[in-house]
Amino acid sequence: MLRSKVGYSTNPDSFMLGLEAAKNATKDFSNVKLNFLFASEKNDLKQVVKGIQSATDAPTIGCTSSGGIIVPDGYITSEDGFGGILSLNDPNMIVGIACHESGRNPRAIGRKVAIEAVENAKTTRAPSYFYMVASPKEEEEYLMGIQDVIGRVPVFGGSAADDSVRGNWKIICNDKIISDGVAVAFFYTDNEIATSYTGGYNETNNLGLITEVKDDRTLVTIDGVSALKKYAHWINVSPSSLKGDNLLVASITKPLGVKDPIGNLTVVRHPMFGNDQGTRTTSDDTITLGNKVVKGTAIIQLEATVDDLINSTGSTLKNLRKQLYTTPAAYVLIHCGGRKLGIGDRLPEVHKQLLKESKGVPFITAFTFGEYGYHEHSSNICGGLMLSFTAFGKN
Repeated sequence: MLRSKVGYSTNPDSFMLGLEAAKNATKDFSNVKLNFLFASEKNDLKQVVKGIQSATDAPTIGCTSSGGIIVPDGYITSEDGFGGILSLNDPNMIVGIACHESGRNPRAIGRKVAIEAVENAKTTRAPSYFYMVASPKEEEEYLMGIQDVIGRVPVFGGSAADDSVRGNWKIICNDKIISDGVAVAFFYTDNEIATSYTGGYNETNNLGLITEVKDDRTLVTIDGVSALKKYAHWINVSPSSLKGDNLLVASITKPLGVKDPIGNLTVVRHPMFGNDQGTRTTSDDTITLGNKVVKGTAIIQLEATVDDLINSTGSTLKNLRKQLYTTPAAYVLIHCGGRKLGIGDRLPEVHKQLLKESKGVPFITAFTFGEYGYHEHSSNICGGLMLSFTAFGKN
């Protein structure tokens, strides 16, 4: 039977922070198989991990979370940093973790990480489920490489984040702290695991054909029109108001989306930066997106109110709970940091929603710069401004 606990700390001493969080998360547990760790960019993460390892020898994986975390006790943050752990205790579960820094061929790195995770689990089988965390850059390629090795095993997780989109994010994999790369945890278990992956946005009638893309994530034209001009027309503002990172904030409640091939899932594409410097191969007024888009496919303008963003956390967790045939024992809730920015000082309302729908089951919520998951028969995919909520069943 799987059990879980949450521990957290805001101790300004990073070693003590790790020690306190780990002691609380693993107290009275004898079969801890994994610690999910989400911490602040302000912490000395090597010291945090040393503190954890002084309390438990279980593997640890996770990343920096943007601004704070949410646990049953509330929103945890501090000027001196923060850290939270959700531990999984199950005598019958096997977990293999592995990580690798970035390189010239991210897909090959994904393959290598997958092989190492299988080997570290001391098996030759594909896992039943896996968690992935990466830097916000080449997530799709890492995911493809992992699936080259293990097939289409369901994924959950999200990209490491910082407090101000300045590249200060970190990936944590045991005692390794990585700025740019990927880490995975492979789960071998008969217990139920389920994920609810959604943006919770409404589709508008504004849609068009992607007619030019540069380097996978720069949307150049829609219907042959400069992408920023087309998007500005859709949301009824001037393109000049969306230049630079003004676009990132303006698009939180009005992002773009693409459908999976069977129309089962609309995956959000967050417009991150409004470009006004053209090149010999691209026009002015392009949009840098948080994830990959493909020429010749449709893109849709989505919308949601701040109320929608808040309420979707409760409804997503409620829907996730209903997916399980058994009793839930733990929730790992990956919530986009951009959504958090849009919610602003109403974040306590998110905690209230999660506390209500978790119904006493331990949970930890991290704020990421990219979210991974699937929906019913869709393939595994990476998106932004989304929720990737995962439940672990007791048995």
